[in-house]
Amino acid sequence: MVGVLAFLPNHVVSSQEFSFVNPKVSVIIPAYNTEAYIAKAIESALYQTLRDIEVIVVDDGSSDQTVEVAKSFTDQRLKVIVNEQNLGSAAARNRALRVAQGEWIAVLDSDDWYAPERLEKLVSLANEVNADMIADDLYLIKDRATSPWSTLIQESGKPIEKIIPIDIVYFVETDVYAQPGLHLGLSKPLFKREFLLKHGIEYDEDIRMGQDFWLDMKCLIKGARFFLEPKPYYFYYSRPGSLVHQSQVPRLNQYCNATNSFIQQEIVKKNPALMRALSYNLAVSKKNLAYFQVVEPIKQGKWLTALTEIIKNPRFFSDFISRFKNIIGRRIQYYLMGNTSSFDISYNIEKKRKTTN
Repeated sequence: MVGVLAFLPNHVVSSQEFSFVNPKVSVIIPAYNTEAYIAKAIESALYQTLRDIEVIVVDDGSSDQTVEVAKSFTDQRLKVIVNEQNLGSAAARNRALRVAQGEWIAVLDSDDWYAPERLEKLVSLANEVNADMIADDLYLIKDRATSPWSTLIQESGKPIEKIIPIDIVYFVETDVYAQPGLHLGLSKPLFKREFLLKHGIEYDEDIRMGQDFWLDMKCLIKGARFFLEPKPYYFYYSRPGSLVHQSQVPRLNQYCNATNSFIQQEIVKKNPALMRALSYNLAVSKKNLAYFQVVEPIKQGKWLTALTEIIKNPRFFSDFISRFKNIIGRRIQYYLMGNTSSFDISYNIEKKRKTTN
Protein backbone atom coordinates (compact mmCIF):
# COMPACT_ATOMS: atom_id res chain seq x y z
CA MET A 1 0.00 0.00 0.00
CA VAL A 2 1.36 3.37 -1.05
CA GLY A 3 2.57 5.59 1.76
CA VAL A 4 2.28 3.17 4.68
CA LEU A 5 4.49 4.37 7.54
CA ALA A 6 6.96 2.31 9.51
CA PHE A 7 6.02 3.79 12.87
CA LEU A 8 8.72 4.09 15.49
CA PRO A 9 8.27 2.17 18.78
CA ASN A 10 7.37 3.90 22.06
CA HIS A 11 6.83 7.23 20.29
CA VAL A 12 10.54 8.03 20.32
CA VAL A 13 11.31 11.11 18.23
CA SER A 14 14.57 12.73 17.23
CA SER A 15 15.64 15.78 19.27
CA GLN A 16 16.72 17.80 16.22
CA GLU A 17 16.23 21.56 16.37
CA PHE A 18 13.35 22.95 14.36
CA SER A 19 11.88 26.39 13.76
CA PHE A 20 9.07 26.94 16.25
CA VAL A 21 8.44 30.51 15.11
CA ASN A 22 6.40 30.61 11.90
CA PRO A 23 6.78 26.94 10.91
CA LYS A 24 5.96 26.06 7.33
CA VAL A 25 2.84 24.06 8.28
CA SER A 26 0.58 23.84 11.32
CA VAL A 27 -1.20 20.48 11.48
CA ILE A 28 -4.37 20.71 13.55
CA ILE A 29 -5.91 17.53 14.97
CA PRO A 30 -9.27 17.71 16.78
CA ALA A 31 -9.79 14.60 18.91
CA TYR A 32 -12.65 13.06 20.85
CA ASN A 33 -12.48 9.55 22.33
CA THR A 34 -10.05 8.20 19.73
CA GLU A 35 -7.46 6.58 21.99
CA ALA A 36 -7.17 3.62 19.60
CA TYR A 37 -6.38 5.77 16.58
CA ILE A 38 -4.75 9.05 17.55
CA ALA A 39 -1.18 7.76 17.95
CA LYS A 40 -1.12 6.77 14.28
CA ALA A 41 -2.47 10.18 13.27
CA ILE A 42 0.12 12.06 15.33
CA GLU A 43 2.97 9.85 14.14
CA SER A 44 2.00 10.39 10.51
CA ALA A 45 2.20 14.16 11.06
CA LEU A 46 5.44 14.18 13.04
CA TYR A 47 7.26 11.87 10.66
CA GLN A 48 6.61 13.94 7.54
CA THR A 49 9.50 14.49 5.16
CA LEU A 50 8.78 18.19 5.68
CA ARG A 51 10.14 18.65 9.21
CA ASP A 52 9.47 22.36 9.71
CA ILE A 53 6.00 21.90 11.17
CA GLU A 54 3.99 22.14 14.36
CA VAL A 55 1.26 19.70 15.35
CA ILE A 56 -1.61 20.98 17.49
CA VAL A 57 -3.92 18.40 19.08
CA VAL A 58 -7.10 19.74 20.68
CA ASP A 59 -8.80 17.13 22.83
CA ASP A 60 -12.50 17.93 22.95
CA GLY A 61 -13.41 16.63 26.40
CA SER A 62 -12.58 12.96 25.82
CA SER A 63 -13.59 10.45 28.48
CA ASP A 64 -11.05 7.82 27.41
CA GLN A 65 -7.21 7.90 27.27
CA THR A 66 -6.92 10.14 24.20
CA VAL A 67 -5.14 12.93 26.13
CA GLU A 68 -2.71 10.53 27.76
CA VAL A 69 -1.80 8.99 24.39
CA ALA A 70 -1.23 12.42 22.84
CA LYS A 71 0.90 13.62 25.76
CA SER A 72 3.06 10.49 25.62
CA PHE A 73 4.91 11.92 22.62
CA THR A 74 8.14 13.79 23.40
CA ASP A 75 8.52 15.76 20.16
CA GLN A 76 8.71 19.48 21.00
CA ARG A 77 6.80 20.31 17.82
CA LEU A 78 3.66 18.79 19.36
CA LYS A 79 1.23 20.89 21.42
CA VAL A 80 -1.72 19.34 23.27
CA ILE A 81 -4.67 21.53 24.25
CA VAL A 82 -7.52 20.14 26.35
CA ASN A 83 -11.14 21.32 26.32
CA GLU A 84 -12.77 20.67 29.69
CA GLN A 85 -16.06 19.86 27.97
CA ASN A 86 -17.10 18.61 24.56
CA LEU A 87 -17.68 21.63 22.32
CA GLY A 88 -17.69 19.91 18.94
CA SER A 89 -15.07 19.39 16.27
CA ALA A 90 -15.53 22.86 14.76
CA ALA A 91 -14.83 24.58 18.08
CA ALA A 92 -11.80 22.35 18.65
CA ARG A 93 -10.44 23.18 15.20
CA ASN A 94 -11.01 26.90 15.76
CA ARG A 95 -9.09 26.76 19.03
CA ALA A 96 -6.16 25.22 17.15
CA LEU A 97 -6.45 27.77 14.34
CA ARG A 98 -6.17 30.65 16.80
CA VAL A 99 -2.82 29.48 18.16
CA ALA A 100 -1.39 28.14 14.89
CA GLN A 101 1.72 29.91 13.57
CA GLY A 102 2.34 28.06 10.31
CA GLU A 103 2.33 29.54 6.85
CA TRP A 104 -0.06 26.76 5.92
CA ILE A 105 -2.86 25.08 7.91
CA ALA A 106 -3.33 21.33 7.43
CA VAL A 107 -6.27 19.51 8.98
CA LEU A 108 -6.01 15.89 10.12
CA ASP A 109 -8.85 13.97 11.73
CA SER A 110 -7.69 11.92 14.70
CA ASP A 111 -8.60 8.58 13.10
CA ASP A 112 -6.98 9.36 9.74
CA TRP A 113 -3.32 9.63 8.71
CA TYR A 114 -0.96 11.14 6.14
CA ALA A 115 1.46 9.56 3.71
CA PRO A 116 5.01 10.65 4.80
CA GLU A 117 5.55 12.99 1.85
CA ARG A 118 2.10 14.63 1.87
CA LEU A 119 2.94 18.05 3.30
CA GLU A 120 6.17 18.45 1.35
CA LYS A 121 4.44 17.57 -1.93
CA LEU A 122 1.41 19.79 -1.41
CA VAL A 123 3.33 22.84 -0.16
CA SER A 124 5.67 22.61 -3.13
CA LEU A 125 2.76 22.34 -5.58
CA ALA A 126 0.88 25.16 -3.86
CA ASN A 127 3.85 27.46 -4.27
CA GLU A 128 4.18 26.53 -7.94
CA VAL A 129 0.57 27.44 -8.77
CA ASN A 130 0.20 30.28 -6.24
CA ALA A 131 -2.64 28.53 -4.42
CA ASP A 132 -4.58 29.67 -1.37
CA MET A 133 -5.92 26.13 -0.94
CA ILE A 134 -4.67 22.81 -2.23
CA ALA A 135 -6.19 19.36 -1.78
CA ASP A 136 -5.12 15.89 -2.79
CA ASP A 137 -7.09 12.75 -3.55
CA LEU A 138 -8.11 10.58 -0.58
CA TYR A 139 -7.45 6.91 0.00
CA LEU A 140 -10.73 5.42 1.31
CA ILE A 141 -10.31 2.75 3.99
CA LYS A 142 -13.06 0.73 5.68
CA ASP A 143 -13.03 -0.16 9.36
CA ARG A 144 -10.52 -2.91 10.18
CA ALA A 145 -9.26 -3.02 6.57
CA THR A 146 -5.51 -3.05 5.98
CA SER A 147 -5.54 -1.30 2.61
CA PRO A 148 -7.69 1.24 0.75
CA TRP A 149 -10.68 0.00 -1.23
CA SER A 150 -10.69 3.03 -3.53
CA THR A 151 -10.01 6.77 -3.72
CA LEU A 152 -12.28 9.79 -3.85
CA ILE A 153 -11.43 10.54 -7.49
CA GLN A 154 -11.83 6.91 -8.58
CA GLU A 155 -15.32 6.84 -7.05
CA SER A 156 -16.29 10.02 -8.87
CA GLY A 157 -15.92 8.26 -12.22
CA LYS A 158 -14.16 11.33 -13.61
CA PRO A 159 -10.49 10.63 -14.33
CA ILE A 160 -8.18 13.50 -13.41
CA GLU A 161 -4.63 13.19 -14.68
CA LYS A 162 -3.03 16.46 -13.57
CA ILE A 163 -3.44 19.24 -11.04
CA ILE A 164 -6.56 21.30 -11.80
CA PRO A 165 -8.14 24.51 -10.45
CA ILE A 166 -11.48 24.19 -8.63
CA ASP A 167 -14.00 27.04 -8.81
CA ILE A 168 -16.93 27.45 -6.44
CA VAL A 169 -19.67 26.43 -8.91
CA TYR A 170 -17.84 23.24 -9.88
CA PHE A 171 -17.19 22.53 -6.19
CA VAL A 172 -20.93 22.71 -5.43
CA GLU A 173 -22.12 20.92 -8.57
CA THR A 174 -19.88 17.91 -7.95
CA ASP A 175 -20.78 17.52 -4.26
CA VAL A 176 -24.49 16.64 -4.18
CA TYR A 177 -25.73 14.39 -1.37
CA ALA A 178 -25.64 10.66 -2.35
CA GLN A 179 -25.07 11.45 -6.03
CA PRO A 180 -21.99 10.77 -8.19
CA GLY A 181 -19.33 13.45 -8.14
CA LEU A 182 -15.98 14.45 -6.71
CA HIS A 183 -17.40 15.28 -3.27
CA LEU A 184 -14.48 17.56 -2.48
CA GLY A 185 -16.23 18.53 0.74
CA LEU A 186 -14.66 15.35 2.10
CA SER A 187 -11.17 16.42 1.10
CA LYS A 188 -8.70 17.94 3.54
CA PRO A 189 -7.07 20.93 1.81
CA LEU A 190 -4.10 22.87 3.06
CA PHE A 191 -5.07 26.51 3.63
CA LYS A 192 -2.80 29.53 3.46
CA ARG A 193 -3.11 30.95 6.99
CA GLU A 194 -2.66 34.52 5.74
CA PHE A 195 -5.78 34.08 3.57
CA LEU A 196 -7.85 32.79 6.51
CA LEU A 197 -6.71 35.66 8.73
CA LYS A 198 -7.29 38.31 6.05
CA HIS A 199 -10.91 37.25 5.60
CA GLY A 200 -11.63 36.23 9.21
CA ILE A 201 -12.48 32.68 8.16
CA GLU A 202 -13.08 30.02 10.80
CA TYR A 203 -15.21 26.89 11.12
CA ASP A 204 -18.93 27.37 11.81
CA GLU A 205 -19.39 26.01 15.34
CA ASP A 206 -23.12 25.49 14.81
CA ILE A 207 -22.32 22.82 12.22
CA ARG A 208 -21.15 19.55 13.76
CA MET A 209 -21.10 17.50 10.55
CA GLY A 210 -19.89 18.50 7.10
CA GLN A 211 -17.78 21.37 8.48
CA ASP A 212 -15.05 20.97 5.84
CA PHE A 213 -17.47 21.66 2.99
CA TRP A 214 -18.60 24.97 4.49
CA LEU A 215 -15.10 26.16 5.38
CA ASP A 216 -14.11 25.51 1.78
CA MET A 217 -17.17 27.46 0.64
CA LYS A 218 -16.24 30.43 2.83
CA CYS A 219 -12.80 30.48 1.24
CA LEU A 220 -14.05 30.06 -2.32
CA ILE A 221 -16.65 32.82 -2.03
CA LYS A 222 -13.82 35.13 -0.95
CA GLY A 223 -11.90 34.28 -4.11
CA ALA A 224 -9.51 31.60 -2.86
CA ARG A 225 -7.40 29.95 -5.56
CA PHE A 226 -8.14 26.26 -4.97
CA PHE A 227 -6.26 23.44 -6.71
CA LEU A 228 -6.69 19.67 -6.68
CA GLU A 229 -3.70 17.33 -6.95
CA PRO A 230 -4.96 13.95 -8.28
CA LYS A 231 -2.42 11.88 -6.35
CA PRO A 232 -3.67 10.61 -2.95
CA TYR A 233 -1.60 11.33 0.16
CA TYR A 234 -4.39 11.33 2.78
CA PHE A 235 -5.81 8.12 4.31
CA TYR A 236 -9.51 8.59 5.14
CA TYR A 237 -10.60 5.95 7.65
CA SER A 238 -14.28 5.06 8.03
CA ARG A 239 -15.21 3.57 11.40
CA PRO A 240 -18.59 2.73 13.02
CA GLY A 241 -18.38 5.40 15.74
CA SER A 242 -17.47 8.29 13.45
CA LEU A 243 -19.88 11.08 12.51
CA VAL A 244 -20.32 9.78 8.97
CA HIS A 245 -22.00 6.63 10.36
CA GLN A 246 -24.47 8.48 12.57
CA SER A 247 -28.04 9.57 11.84
CA GLN A 248 -28.43 11.41 8.54
CA VAL A 249 -31.20 13.67 9.88
CA PRO A 250 -28.96 16.10 11.85
CA ARG A 251 -26.42 16.19 8.99
CA LEU A 252 -29.10 17.04 6.41
CA ASN A 253 -30.80 19.54 8.71
CA GLN A 254 -27.52 21.37 9.23
CA TYR A 255 -26.75 21.28 5.51
CA CYS A 256 -30.15 22.75 4.65
CA ASN A 257 -29.78 25.52 7.25
CA ALA A 258 -26.26 26.36 6.12
CA THR A 259 -27.28 26.37 2.45
CA ASN A 260 -30.23 28.67 3.14
CA SER A 261 -27.93 31.04 5.01
CA PHE A 262 -25.35 30.99 2.22
CA ILE A 263 -27.96 31.67 -0.46
CA GLN A 264 -28.97 34.88 1.36
CA GLN A 265 -25.56 36.46 0.76
CA GLU A 266 -25.58 39.24 -1.82
CA ILE A 267 -22.43 37.94 -3.47
CA VAL A 268 -24.18 34.60 -4.05
CA LYS A 269 -27.34 36.23 -5.39
CA LYS A 270 -25.19 37.98 -8.01
CA ASN A 271 -23.85 34.63 -9.26
CA PRO A 272 -26.70 32.85 -11.13
CA ALA A 273 -24.71 29.66 -11.75
CA LEU A 274 -23.86 29.35 -8.05
CA MET A 275 -27.46 30.07 -7.06
CA ARG A 276 -28.68 27.30 -9.37
CA ALA A 277 -26.11 24.83 -8.02
CA LEU A 278 -26.90 25.62 -4.38
CA SER A 279 -30.66 25.57 -5.00
CA TYR A 280 -30.40 22.15 -6.63
CA ASN A 281 -28.29 20.80 -3.77
CA LEU A 282 -30.79 22.22 -1.29
CA ALA A 283 -33.72 20.54 -3.06
CA VAL A 284 -31.90 17.17 -3.07
CA SER A 285 -31.02 17.51 0.60
CA LYS A 286 -34.61 18.43 1.56
CA LYS A 287 -35.94 15.40 -0.32
CA ASN A 288 -33.51 13.09 1.46
CA LEU A 289 -34.21 14.75 4.80
CA ALA A 290 -37.94 14.14 4.43
CA TYR A 291 -37.22 10.50 3.58
CA PHE A 292 -34.90 9.85 6.54
CA GLN A 293 -37.26 11.64 8.95
CA VAL A 294 -39.65 8.76 8.28
CA VAL A 295 -37.23 5.86 7.81
CA GLU A 296 -35.06 6.44 10.89
CA PRO A 297 -38.00 6.51 13.36
CA ILE A 298 -39.35 3.32 11.74
CA LYS A 299 -35.99 1.60 12.31
CA GLN A 300 -36.09 2.78 15.94
CA GLY A 301 -39.66 1.55 16.46
CA LYS A 302 -41.00 5.09 16.89
CA TRP A 303 -44.14 4.53 14.87
CA LEU A 304 -46.04 7.64 15.99
CA THR A 305 -43.11 9.87 15.02
CA ALA A 306 -42.87 8.11 11.65
CA LEU A 307 -46.61 8.52 11.03
CA THR A 308 -46.41 12.21 11.88
CA GLU A 309 -43.59 12.67 9.37
CA ILE A 310 -45.50 10.75 6.69
CA ILE A 311 -48.45 13.13 7.14
CA LYS A 312 -46.07 16.06 6.74
CA ASN A 313 -44.53 14.44 3.65
CA PRO A 314 -47.24 12.73 1.56
CA ARG A 315 -44.66 12.14 -1.20
CA PHE A 316 -42.83 9.67 1.06
CA PHE A 317 -44.43 6.59 -0.52
CA SER A 318 -43.56 7.59 -4.09
CA ASP A 319 -40.00 8.32 -2.91
CA PHE A 320 -39.85 4.98 -1.10
CA ILE A 321 -41.10 3.11 -4.19
CA SER A 322 -38.45 4.80 -6.33
CA ARG A 323 -35.79 3.56 -3.89
CA PHE A 324 -37.30 0.09 -3.37
CA LYS A 325 -35.33 -1.69 -6.09
CA ASN A 326 -32.05 -0.38 -4.68
CA ILE A 327 -33.10 -1.30 -1.10
CA ILE A 328 -33.83 -4.91 -2.13
CA GLY A 329 -30.62 -5.03 -4.17
CA ARG A 330 -28.55 -3.94 -1.19
CA ARG A 331 -30.09 -6.61 1.04
CA ILE A 332 -29.42 -9.31 -1.54
CA GLN A 333 -25.84 -8.08 -1.84
CA TYR A 334 -25.35 -8.02 1.94
CA TYR A 335 -27.18 -11.16 3.11
CA LEU A 336 -26.80 -13.47 0.10
CA MET A 337 -23.64 -12.24 -1.63
CA GLY A 338 -21.69 -11.21 1.49
CA ASN A 339 -21.01 -7.69 0.20
CA THR A 340 -20.48 -5.83 3.48
CA SER A 341 -20.18 -2.47 1.69
CA SER A 342 -23.71 -2.62 0.29
CA PHE A 343 -25.09 -0.33 2.99
CA ASP A 344 -22.44 2.35 2.51
CA ILE A 345 -23.35 5.59 0.75
CA SER A 346 -20.48 4.84 -1.60
CA TYR A 347 -22.32 1.74 -2.80
CA ASN A 348 -25.40 3.80 -3.66
CA ILE A 349 -23.28 6.34 -5.53
CA GLU A 350 -21.53 3.58 -7.47
CA LYS A 351 -24.86 2.04 -8.45
CA LYS A 352 -26.16 5.40 -9.68
CA ARG A 353 -22.95 6.04 -11.60
CA LYS A 354 -23.22 2.69 -13.41
CA THR A 355 -26.84 3.30 -14.39
CA THR A 356 -26.16 6.80 -15.71
CA ASN A 357 -23.07 5.91 -17.79
